[in-house]
Amino acid sequence: MTTYDQRRTEQQLREEIIHVCRLIWERGWVTATAGNVSARLGENRILTTPSGFSKGLLQPEQLIIVDMEGKKIPSYDAASRDLRPTSEMPMHLEVYRQRADVQAVVHAHPPISIALSIADVPLARCLLPEVVITLGTIPITRYATPSTPEGAAAVRELIANHDALVLRRHGTVTVGRSPLDAYFKLETVEHSAEVTLIVRQLGRSNPISPEEVRKLIELRRQMGLTHPGEEKDFCAECGVCDLKPIA
Repeated sequence: MTTYDQRRTEQQLREEIIHVCRLIWERGWVTATAGNVSARLGENRILTTPSGFSKGLLQPEQLIIVDMEGKKIPSYDAASRDLRPTSEMPMHLEVYRQRADVQAVVHAHPPISIALSIADVPLARCLLPEVVITLGTIPITRYATPSTPEGAAAVRELIANHDALVLRRHGTVTVGRSPLDAYFKLETVEHSAEVTLIVRQLGRSNPISPEEVRKLIELRRQMGLTHPGEEKDFCAECGVCDLKPIA
């Protein structure tokens, strides 16, 4: 059963989504009308940014509600009556279908993360201890044409075991308990990308040793942040191949 947060009012969610939209716009992680943010409003309702709006100029009353098929629920508010859902709605809905624990999704276009995906430089390697603990590994999806069902399919392959993905040549998807939680994970992803870029420019790699990664993964377990099956990623990227299965 979906575990959406019934304690939050619709207006509170609207204001938090707008706050996140302005944060990603101010950081330069979306341009023009790119990017989108959504949150669960109920068992079968999603509150989302509309298509065709700058995230820095969007207002709370312009957010729209869709069902789990992506169909807009009619509104009597003049500010949103004629607006359409974001073209990336199928990708957001796929995340919610795959992860009943996810309450919010943020899709942004942070430039360094995108550049590294084009250069085929992974963010999944264990370089920063805080990233290992909070996000585990950060995989890059296969390329998908934006705003098509390909995007949902690319996300479907990985989102069950990860809270942050880099969409090859396109951006990032981060998920969380709230719009702000998903945004904070976006900050972590782009920070990891910046450090990875600098390390590459310095001509060094020097990932965390497998022994230290094991300690970080144990902290991750203790904090209840692990996902079933993620030990395969740590084995592939960081050489930690004797982990206990994550139930």
